[in-house]
Order: sequence, then C-alpha cells, then structure tokens
Amino acid sequence: MEHKFSLATGALVILSGLSAPLAAQTKWDLPSGYPASNFHTENLVQFSNDVDKASAGKLKITVHANGSLFKANEIKRAVQGGQAQAGEIILANFENESPIYGLDGVPFLASSYAESKRLYDAQKPVLDAVLGKQGMKLLYSVPWPPQGIFTKKEINSVADLRGIKWRAYSPATAKIAELVGAVPVTIQAAELSQALATGVVESYISSVSTGYDSKTYESTKYFYDTQAWLPKNAVFANKKAFDALDPATQASVMKAAADAEERGWKTSQEKTEWYKKALTDKGMKIVPPSPKLMADMRQLGGIMLADWQKKAGADGEAILAAYAKSKK
Repeated sequence: MEHKFSLATGALVILSGLSAPLAAQTKWDLPSGYPASNFHTENLVQFSNDVDKASAGKLKITVHANGSLFKANEIKRAVQGGQAQAGEIILANFENESPIYGLDGVPFLASSYAESKRLYDAQKPVLDAVLGKQGMKLLYSVPWPPQGIFTKKEINSVADLRGIKWRAYSPATAKIAELVGAVPVTIQAAELSQALATGVVESYISSVSTGYDSKTYESTKYFYDTQAWLPKNAVFANKKAFDALDPATQASVMKAAADAEERGWKTSQEKTEWYKKALTDKGMKIVPPSPKLMADMRQLGGIMLADWQKKAGADGEAILAAYAKSKK
C-alpha cells in the first residue's frame, strides 16, 4: 500500500507540474482604432512581443487593430469596465471627461517634438493621477506627427474654411470648426476614407500619417503644414488587471512600455518626412501656410488656451508652470 501511495503521489506531482504553466498564463486583449500598418500599431505589436518574451510567456497580449474589437471611441470605456484589459486611445478625444486629456490639442502650445516632449513630462504626473481615479494605469504615450489642414481647395486664411464640412474627431477640432464657422462632422479614423470619397467631409486637421492611412490623396489635393500641435496616443491598462499580475510580470510590462515610448517618439519623428514624401508621390501638394493663415491659427490657439486654463484649474496651472520652467 505504501508503494502504491508513493506512485500516486508522484503522478499527482508530475500532473500538477505539467498544468502549472497553463494556469499561470494570463491573456490580455488590447484594442486600437488604427490600421495594422500604422506606426502606432506596429509599436503596440512590438510592445506585446516584448512583454511575452520578458515574462517568459506568462502574459500574452493580443493587439486588435483598426477598431476590430471595439471602435476607437469605445475603447476607453471597454478598458475601464474590464471588457478589455488594455487599450490605446488618442487622449484629446476625451477632453470632455477631463481637461487634462485635451492639453495636447491646444493649437501652438507645443508644435515641435522637443516642445511636445517637455509638455508631456509636465503633464504626465497629473495624467497618471486622472487615469488612476478612473481605474486605469498609464503604460506609455506616443505623439502623432504635427497637425496640418487637409482641404480639397486652396485656402489663404481661416475665413476660407467658413461653411466647409470639417471632420471633428475631438473637442479641440470641434472647437476650431465652431470658431471658424465650419460645419463639424464627427468621423473616426477608420471611416475617414469613405467620408472623404462621398463628400461627407471636405476638410480636416490631422497628421500626414492619418492622411496617408486614410488615402486622403484620392479625394483631396492640399495639405497645409501648419504644425499646429502633436496629439498623443496613450496606451493604458485596467488597474485591477495590472495589479493582479505578479511583481515580476508588472516590471516586465513597465520595462516594455518604457522601451515602446522611447521607440515610438523616435519613429513618429522619423516617419513624418516619409509620410510627406509618400503623399507628394501620390499627387498631393504639401503647402506652407500663408502668413495670414498662420496668424489666424495662432489667434485660435490663444482663445483655446484661455478656455482650457479656465476648465483645468489648479492642475492646469501646475502643468503650464512646469512646462514654462522646462523651456528656460
């Protein structure tokens, strides 16, 4: 009997040893609203591969591109509610929830990569806290190329945008439409190509990356390179899902996130010129804005910054003070 018991015990030990890695593996879904070929999505895939490798397969993150799991405007709520464990959003879209999300949508507050990085460094502690209160954890953030105006016709001032059907993808872009007298139309990135082709949208402000991804060159001729702002995407996790990971896996995620952030900023800057050339090759005209158009846009920026400061209160003042200090 003693011999049989030891065999049975041994078998149980072997079986439990075989099942342990299966039980220990955690799977996360990470939805994104952008195409698989976009540099943000490519960076997400690299991030997920790095996590897989660093955690020795304990955490598997599946990236769902192009709004295939949740539409772009549904992703934040899905992560907050635990329907997805992580996600990627463009922060400026959620300014109505908190002014902190909309900071990088203020025209000409930061219009270069160096300025945008300093603004992000000033914003990050407050952004962390705002996401934390909503049950989420910031993993990393990467900017889009600088924003310019795509139009089907030539423009020399913001008056030329009056009455035009203007894509509004965020509160900031809707505010611009309101200020210039354009007609705002809410269209997500995944639907933009069709909206342009069918005339639902005639103009919009975005990056050369979005212009290329959405094949804007098929229906729109001009890109005015205003370099108005650099909106950021944020990649974040459901805090409960993150806290449920063991400390070593958490460290793997944060190390991969830091690498993705550094890589993403570098890639965004490098690809800006590539996208401009690609659009030019497709027949689009990359046009320097007229002094009048730039003066008009900067005036809009001043109005929008004043509005933002009123909404953001003490947190906003602290961020702007830290940003101003970083310039010295």
